[in-house]
Amino acid sequence: MGSKTEKRQLKIFIGIAYGIPYLLGLLMWYGSMKQMDLSAFPVTQMLYPAMGVMFAFLLTRREDKEMPRAFYICFILMTVLSIVCTVLSVLLPDAVITMAGSTVSVFCMAVQYLLAAGGIVCLICLIAAGKKKREAYGVKGKNWKASIGCIVLFAVLYFFRVAVYNGLAGQFESFLSVMTSAEAWIYLAVMPLEFLLGYAAFFGEEYGWRYYLQPFLQKKFGLRKGVLILGVVWGLWHLPLDFFYYVTPDKGVVMTISQIINCVALGIFLGFAYMKTENIWVPVIIHFLNNNLILVVSGAFSADVLENQSASWMDIPVSLVMNGLLFGVFILSKQYRGKEASHGGGAFLKPMHS
Repeated sequence: MGSKTEKRQLKIFIGIAYGIPYLLGLLMWYGSMKQMDLSAFPVTQMLYPAMGVMFAFLLTRREDKEMPRAFYICFILMTVLSIVCTVLSVLLPDAVITMAGSTVSVFCMAVQYLLAAGGIVCLICLIAAGKKKREAYGVKGKNWKASIGCIVLFAVLYFFRVAVYNGLAGQFESFLSVMTSAEAWIYLAVMPLEFLLGYAAFFGEEYGWRYYLQPFLQKKFGLRKGVLILGVVWGLWHLPLDFFYYVTPDKGVVMTISQIINCVALGIFLGFAYMKTENIWVPVIIHFLNNNLILVVSGAFSADVLENQSASWMDIPVSLVMNGLLFGVFILSKQYRGKEASHGGGAFLKPMHS
């Protein structure tokens, strides 16, 4: 495919993946000032990268019969409806319901139901598309032996990192207490169901970052430099959330720096896992575990732990060392040797079929 088409695809992708969250960041700022429920914003934002890729392909590859159009259209529709609910959660803040003694925005709750129901419909469309279309656009699961190995490896490294952090903070016994509790094991047992109902959000990010943008950047800058650049741009993509959701605005800068460190290090591991397996569902599952295991290891068992976190400049050196040693070190693996990715990568690398 010509470079002109690739550039057009990239512009569409950036316009959607970055344009929408940065624009809605203004609403987040307003909502944070009014102390509104902003929980719909991070969930919906995760869908934008995949929607950007899908729009880019739909607009530039109209004649390609191998494209899983029904899956793409369903995913885009789900994302658009989620955006509407997200905007309404700020514009109509009084539309609330009481659950378990706490007040919840109707529209924030609607986003959760949209992702669960829409994700199932998207999955049905994906299965109905057939193996050939799934393979052509990078959504076919494969190499499951290596895939499971990468997922298990991530889980081991994740728990080791948390154990070290708690040990350094003098809270290792508390960490053991949480991990041996019945609540922790019950939550871990239902995580497969949680994934089925919430996979769309994690697919939304990984289809954009790992399937599309990673091979694009690696083709242009090389395997290692490409994945490092991806980590930085992925980290900056979180900017509105870093200032108005994860922490209060006064701690937004330190949160952004921390976010970039995490995204670069985790991006290296996710890139390694994707290149090794050529299976987009591996980074999707790993991303799901990364975001959801914090609910377990924190002992909170609630997504509320992600909001208004503590952030300090003192945490940066420890994060840099720990994430670098555990995840960043994979940049030395054989998958990152050479000049170009050996995996299939994004569909922009595939010759167009009529």
